[in-house]
Amino acid sequence: MFVVVTGGAGFIGSHLVDTLGAQGNEVLVIDSLCAGKRETIARHIDDNKVRFVKKDLLGDGWQEKLDGADRLFHLAADPDVRQSAVNPDPTMQNNIMATYRVLEAMRMHDVPELVFTSTSTVYGDATIIPTPEDYTPLEPISVYGASKLACESLISAYCHSFGMKAWVFRFANIIGARSGHGVITDFIHKLKENPRELEILGDGKQTKSYLEVHECIAAMLYATGKARGTVNTFNIGSEDWIDVKSIAEIVTEEMHLPGTTFRFTGGERGWVGDVPKMQLSIEKIKGLRWKPQTGSRESVRIAVRDLLSGR
Repeated sequence: MFVVVTGGAGFIGSHLVDTLGAQGNEVLVIDSLCAGKRETIARHIDDNKVRFVKKDLLGDGWQEKLDGADRLFHLAADPDVRQSAVNPDPTMQNNIMATYRVLEAMRMHDVPELVFTSTSTVYGDATIIPTPEDYTPLEPISVYGASKLACESLISAYCHSFGMKAWVFRFANIIGARSGHGVITDFIHKLKENPRELEILGDGKQTKSYLEVHECIAAMLYATGKARGTVNTFNIGSEDWIDVKSIAEIVTEEMHLPGTTFRFTGGERGWVGDVPKMQLSIEKIKGLRWKPQTGSRESVRIAVRDLLSGR
């Protein structure tokens, strides 16, 4: 297939490009490199397995590159939940407006299929845990979550209006090599600066589901090949969860820092928009005969080791 990946030089995007290239697809990556790094996919570019276009989706000059594409994977986004409460505008522009422009370019250039990476934060403070895809009402408590839900609505409207098909994947916390943000990355950075004390936002009891990035990619591609509705929405995550204090303990173990003390800032939320408890129901994707091979604790340990090794 000829596939396009927006945000393909980013954390999840670069792992997706690895797999798509290995499968023999013709791959075009569009990335502004605002958050992504060219070196994550440089070997594919150098081997002529991937074409790379450095463009911002909010600008022009990339739309015509979609001609002839069979499927577009839209991963480009502003992923910072915390920052969206400080300065919402980049989230609105890079998530909602960029998605609208991608959909318009797909419409104009007859790209029939879209794969979109959404988030568990569209559910807000869900009262049903594990949370299924048909949970209502969807009431995000972060600007980031609201932006992703708005993108889902745009995608649904375009698919039904213009004959496209879409796969929307609502992720739990996806972690692993090349990740540039999140609790594990924050802990590692803080401990490198001060190995004696680790500040933990909130009370450390925030409990969530985590999944290693390779498992996430496998789930996405598996479900995309199986489900054939107009808009196919799936949760992707592990079948268990882990609290923040336990993550801190794993990070200090892997960094060989047995004497580190933990200092909690207090409160059930680590920041504005933080969801204290999150676990997604993955019964729907399990119905397609896919299930994760690792749980949250194992995923965290793998991610910590990969990040510390610089993989």
